[in-house]
Amino acid sequence: MAPHRLTKDEARRIAIHAQALDAPRPTDLVAVVERLTILQIDPTAAIAPSADLVLWSRLGSTYDPTELTRAVESDRRLAETVAYIRSPRDLPAVIAEVRDAPAHPTTEAWLRDNEPFRRDILALLEKSGPLLSRDIPDTSVVAWPSSGWTNNRNVTKMLEAMALRGQVAISGRKGRQRYWDLPERVYPADLPVVDLDTAVRLRNERRLAALGIARATGPQLPGEPPYVGDAGEEAVVEGTPGTWRVHPAYLGLPFEGRTALLSPFDRLIHDRVRSEQLFGFEYILEMYKPRDKRRWGYFALPVLHGDQLVGKLDATVDRRANTLVVNAVHEDVRFTATMTAAVRAEIADLAAWLGAEVAQ
Repeated sequence: MAPHRLTKDEARRIAIHAQALDAPRPTDLVAVVERLTILQIDPTAAIAPSADLVLWSRLGSTYDPTELTRAVESDRRLAETVAYIRSPRDLPAVIAEVRDAPAHPTTEAWLRDNEPFRRDILALLEKSGPLLSRDIPDTSVVAWPSSGWTNNRNVTKMLEAMALRGQVAISGRKGRQRYWDLPERVYPADLPVVDLDTAVRLRNERRLAALGIARATGPQLPGEPPYVGDAGEEAVVEGTPGTWRVHPAYLGLPFEGRTALLSPFDRLIHDRVRSEQLFGFEYILEMYKPRDKRRWGYFALPVLHGDQLVGKLDATVDRRANTLVVNAVHEDVRFTATMTAAVRAEIADLAAWLGAEVAQ
């Protein structure tokens, strides 16, 4: 079968539609997470936590963050894993990818040496769970070696390693602290067990459904990869090198764009190379840069208008004054009057959702 030949406009619209950022807006929180496959959990909240911003970008100011907490911690229609919120349907493949793949030699040796520690945790959770990590004794045999912040954080390291392999689960939160429990008390009882090959195939298919168009492979990146293997069908996009994989269900669909402000961790712009190749959009999260080295701001929100990424909003929340402070709107292209009005409307909606006033 010959590759599909797509214009950049077509490729962008596929990516935007896959991420539920076209019109009309979706209305169901759980369905949105199902479609996106992941919500990244990040503690930075210059405006709001990233997971909430991602959902607000799709659902608008009707989105209530307590609904997400309820879906994860009470209804169990969603599940928190290490660093992400996901649909429970994805858990078997997500777990199998870690459980059945070779571990890094350092991690493998540390887990092997600390097998008694792992068993201690399981026995304690069975008896007393759910528990915060601070309530779980460190009975490690060998300390976790690291030159970074995880050095000797043995309980957290073991819990996360066990969670990634499906041996424990995150059952809820107390602020930023996580409650841990046995997975059978948290996850649905009828989850299947899948092998590694099946897991890789399912994950690639689900990822492509969320991204719409993506590369098969590429450089290794931290976190959830943006690559989809041989899922979907081959495509060529004008003005870009090599080939892509496209989800065939998204080909030829009508497109109605809208304006949206995006989290810096939004999956539409997470793969910076894809963003540049399809959208001509340059973006770097500058929160770790010195103030005088920033071009767009500490936590600048990418601006989507129609099928283009057109700028960045530099804004923060002043919680004392209860205001959304707009420091700048950086225009990558000259805004028309229509674009300006649409961006201002989104800023007003963001402030209303936050229960704040706009200060400029």
